[in-house]
Amino acid sequence: MAAVSLVKAPISQGFRPAGHNPRRGSGAVRCSLQGAVVASRTERLASCAVLSSKVAALVSHPTNGHVAVAAAAAPNGAMLDLVPVTVSSINGGSRNLPAQLRVADLCPAPMHGSVLRVAYQGVPGAYSEKAAGKAYPGCDAVPCDQFDVAFQAVENWIADRAVLPVENSLGGSIHRNYDLLFRHRLHIIGEVQLPVHHCLLALPGVRKENITRVISHPQALAQCEHTLTRMGLNAAREAFDDTAGAAEYIAANGLRDTAAIASSRAAELYGMEVLADGIQDDCGNVTRFVMLAREPIVPRMDRPFKTSIVFAHDKEGTSMLFKVLSAFAFRDISLTKIESRPYRPIRLVDDASSGTATKTFEYMFYVDFQASLADPRVQNALAEVQEFTSFLRVLGSYPMDMTPMTAGSSTIISSNSSPAPSSC
Repeated sequence: MAAVSLVKAPISQGFRPAGHNPRRGSGAVRCSLQGAVVASRTERLASCAVLSSKVAALVSHPTNGHVAVAAAAAPNGAMLDLVPVTVSSINGGSRNLPAQLRVADLCPAPMHGSVLRVAYQGVPGAYSEKAAGKAYPGCDAVPCDQFDVAFQAVENWIADRAVLPVENSLGGSIHRNYDLLFRHRLHIIGEVQLPVHHCLLALPGVRKENITRVISHPQALAQCEHTLTRMGLNAAREAFDDTAGAAEYIAANGLRDTAAIASSRAAELYGMEVLADGIQDDCGNVTRFVMLAREPIVPRMDRPFKTSIVFAHDKEGTSMLFKVLSAFAFRDISLTKIESRPYRPIRLVDDASSGTATKTFEYMFYVDFQASLADPRVQNALAEVQEFTSFLRVLGSYPMDMTPMTAGSSTIISSNSSPAPSSC
């Protein structure tokens, strides 16, 4: 089946179909069926939308001198020129034809007055949803069932931004998202740190003595293990996909012998009761989220910035890592995180061989440091790092989250619950 190319031509004074003399203010849309491949899904959808609207305008009323259609055979296929003109008098009235798409309609940033769509992993009530609301107040949060779906939602223009966790102060790094940062071409444009406040949830009327099972995300279970033991809760622990999803599962199936570890918002959304509030073992439990977009932001020097990079080398030895770290140390650039990940064979573009060389890395290293890409020290350091590595990529240079952390409340909501740890 031949491919179809829909090309939108701009309004031009020099464009004149055969036998037609359009009036001032007319527009032109050209449809070419020449077997060419459409450049992108976004361009195809936009062109189809414009073309269908123009055809509908023609079909709705006969050609009466205001709209002209000229068809001519082309060597590679048929050519159809549609030149809609504003019809000033149809049955004694006026009619406005659909407006053409503008560059602003395809801009990564939302138009003025529109709601920002932010993708997150989980279901409503998840901590990631709360982080999305903190990063973008008043946004339209878009839940995704998996982390990579959130990446694809932004890449495919279904969402404008994504807010995803990368590390927890107790559980460590979320390695899956580090791998996805490397595999996808999104840019880190900000970060948000969210204190994690766990609650023990159950269906209304369920007492602590009736619980034989506690379900939640594996990290949430680990972060509350000592508190659950001190509460005398003799229940099996079972892992679930996410915290809010565990609460939703209990409510949907009416499980009166099962409790969930989730947020208080999850209790409100799914009609559950908070048996104990603030059951995390450590009140310093904070999760760091990154904000992702299709385009990077311009780094500045007027506020604290953080920069994230990933690099690798295809030769064995530790001297490369030492040289890279020295490039930052000699310039007094503070590193806040370094994470190593096993390589996965990938294919990179090689200028010398026109893009077919296969590169395999021993390890990839993710590094965060407190400095802006606009800082000359950082530019010189990265230039030096590039000499020692076979692969270097800047994931983003973005403002640091300077929001002060506050300790979570340990108020007990239910009369049959045990007190939360006094350290909280």
